[in-house]
Amino acid sequence: FAVPSWRRKHMTLNPASKLLNGVRVLDMTRVLAGPFASMILGDLGAEIVKIENPNLGDDTREWGPPFLGSESAYFVSINRNKKSVAVNIKHEKGADIIKRLVKKSDVLMENYIPGQLERMGYGYDHLKELNTGLIYCSITGYGSDGPYATRPGYDVIASSIAGLTNITGPEDGDPCRVGVAMTDMSTGLFAHGAILAALLQREKTGHGQKIDCNLLSTQVAMLTHLASNYLNAGLEAKRYGTGHASIVPYQSFKTKDQKFLTIGAGNNRHFKKLCQILNLEELTTNKKFVDNKDRVENRIELIGILTEEFRQKTIKEWLDALENCGFPYGPTNNMAEVFSDPQVMHNGMIMEMEHPGCGKNIRIPGPAVRYSTHTYSDAIPPPTLGQ
Repeated sequence: FAVPSWRRKHMTLNPASKLLNGVRVLDMTRVLAGPFASMILGDLGAEIVKIENPNLGDDTREWGPPFLGSESAYFVSINRNKKSVAVNIKHEKGADIIKRLVKKSDVLMENYIPGQLERMGYGYDHLKELNTGLIYCSITGYGSDGPYATRPGYDVIASSIAGLTNITGPEDGDPCRVGVAMTDMSTGLFAHGAILAALLQREKTGHGQKIDCNLLSTQVAMLTHLASNYLNAGLEAKRYGTGHASIVPYQSFKTKDQKFLTIGAGNNRHFKKLCQILNLEELTTNKKFVDNKDRVENRIELIGILTEEFRQKTIKEWLDALENCGFPYGPTNNMAEVFSDPQVMHNGMIMEMEHPGCGKNIRIPGPAVRYSTHTYSDAIPPPTLGQ
């Protein structure tokens, strides 16, 4: 997007300049969804000013073990490329600091319970009087109004209400929490995209606006095809473990050495190739398995046959056999295997930074997106409180 003329004088205008150079984000969010969104904006070159409680800072500073010196591993994973300002926003002098920063900022992000900031004089209607170009992004648990609006919102609660935990876990087991807070992080991604859209719109109109994001709506939107199955066909979603409601085979299988191999045969051609590799070509002419619709209807029988076959070889033997097969497959990796995976290493997904409070280099997952004119080589470590 193009930065307004009143900001351009602060920018370095050259092809290699940061994508969001000259944009200042006042980040009043804590925990995960908001900090994840602001970290992405910081990766793109925006100046992120993180507002923290002077006594404890962001909640996640204490979310450990493990701790890396003065900081939790959790906190350092989502707060790179930020500056920290420790200020009591309830104090008169603290309020003055915030309002002076608002006048010089492009974006304000917050994730307080609806109504809290309004009562302190930090609502959008208050702050847009100080800066008509301000983009004000609120991230809440359930929305800015409605029956749940004043409830605190955490990922696992919102994902439970929105049905994610109910469709996650073994078919014959209990609902499960997803291993990482995907509802929080998906909300952060929506917020990041919405902020960029609002910045583009501001360039056209000269005016900012208020953005409302919430965990519940994010997760309901992310139900995608399972929601469509229910809304249009009355089909209630269920748990399939690593399996898929509408594609078979599309799941993990245990191998001879007790590892797990994930296979995705998304069409008939993939299924035929899989059967060739498994020496089960008779399955391709069996009327129970000819088309995906047939395989879904007869999944129990087919998965039973495939499960028994995959037990006959080790994970390495299967990976060797599947090389260049033309359909998706891969091992189920633990953390050590993820960060020694050759493609992960090739993609440069480990970012190292020297941190003043940790006494050593910290290593965290790097940005997922590459740009032809933007690099991440000069990323700064997460700030200590007030740094």
